[in-house]
Amino acid sequence: MKLTKLGICGILSFISYAAMVVFSPLAYPGYDWLSRAVSDLSAVGAPSRDLANQLNALYGPCGLVSIMAVCVAIQNCRSQLLKLGIYFFAAMEWISDVGYKLFPWVSDVPDTHPQNIMHLVVTAAVVIFSLAALALTIIGAAKENMKSLSVLAGVCLLAMLMGPIGMALFPKSVFGLFERFSTMSAVTFNAGLGIFLFAGRLGKDS
Repeated sequence: MKLTKLGICGILSFISYAAMVVFSPLAYPGYDWLSRAVSDLSAVGAPSRDLANQLNALYGPCGLVSIMAVCVAIQNCRSQLLKLGIYFFAAMEWISDVGYKLFPWVSDVPDTHPQNIMHLVVTAAVVIFSLAALALTIIGAAKENMKSLSVLAGVCLLAMLMGPIGMALFPKSVFGLFERFSTMSAVTFNAGLGIFLFAGRLGKDS
């Protein structure tokens, strides 16, 4: 099987995560997506936990397969910044997949609960690696003359920054809306990389 075909896994990862975000609230009576975090849907003790984990089953494995294939595909790229950006994004995917499985959010306990603290630590690491990866990719892809990839990374970076900015400036009643800007930006970027890989456009003028 050609390496490029593994790009479809990035798309499957996006579909799996999107399905979890859209349909899991159906199993959580009273869940308000505008004010609640996505992680609440799969939190320990949440009524939607089982459905969320089922719908999200392909997100982690498929996302990792796709990004690791992308890491291999970019070896011929000249830009070291682009490579570093992709490697940072791959590291983020591993931290996210392993970290959130080890430390899922626990509902109905204080944020200072040890497991919730570790969940927030994982989140902080995911955000830092994501921002670094997107910034490096913007510059590296531009130098590699991969304009579409640079634009994609730029849009995802802006969306990711809208999350914390919106959460800081707007009331908690819309916390969930802005949190989704951050989470969906990373998932979207991984899917975009999968599309580039599947189309055989990595390393070429796009």
